[in-house]
Amino acid sequence: MRMSEPLRKTSGNRLTAMMQVRNEAGRYLEQVLEELSDFVDEIVIVDDGSTDGTARLCRSFAKVTKLVTLESPLFSREWELRQTLWELAVSTEPDWLLSVDADEFYEEAAKREMRRLIDQDVYDWVAFRLYDFWGTTTHYRDDEHWNIHTKHTRTLVRYLPDYHYFTPRMNHHVPRLPLSYAALPGFLAELRVKHFGWVLSPEELRHKYERYMDNDPEGRWGSLEQYRSILDEHPRLVEWQERRG
Repeated sequence: MRMSEPLRKTSGNRLTAMMQVRNEAGRYLEQVLEELSDFVDEIVIVDDGSTDGTARLCRSFAKVTKLVTLESPLFSREWELRQTLWELAVSTEPDWLLSVDADEFYEEAAKREMRRLIDQDVYDWVAFRLYDFWGTTTHYRDDEHWNIHTKHTRTLVRYLPDYHYFTPRMNHHVPRLPLSYAALPGFLAELRVKHFGWVLSPEELRHKYERYMDNDPEGRWGSLEQYRSILDEHPRLVEWQERRG
């Protein structure tokens, strides 16, 4: 940031999307990058040692300005992976950062509002409602174990170069953005994000359940009851309704 610029700008803010990926070719990554390219200024990506064509796919998008491919995956040391991505993202000297997973899609209303959300000097982060789609891209899950959409998730933050950023050293369920943002003023937006990470076949769901149990057999980092609910044969699903206008 140039010395003549205010700390918080009300116009002309640049938006950088940040993403970590691993073996996402053939799933939703291409569509996510296409949509991001329409409303962000640049994209930075850490590839956690993919063995497919993920890195090549990322390089095919002009808005991907920085891509780092790790030789040794950091999946088992998630906090290091998050920290690596954060450092890569802030090296672009961004005004705002949008943390996106390779299977997340912002609804049209959210994309239309994005510039208004960042071109202001009142708040330093924005949280959205995330919906876990389950088995299909038309319905999301809504029950006692899967209801993240009833809360807000912070994914959009203003970058303040001299602020202290803190990421807890945890190996599982690490916050996607530094925890220290919680001390700054924020905005809870009634805008939605579709998460397709659970749009899986029964066989893929079982594999994911087994991976959770292998990584956290005692439920230290999450709920064993929630892990078991992955195998529910008849979860409560709600049809997604697109907003008009």
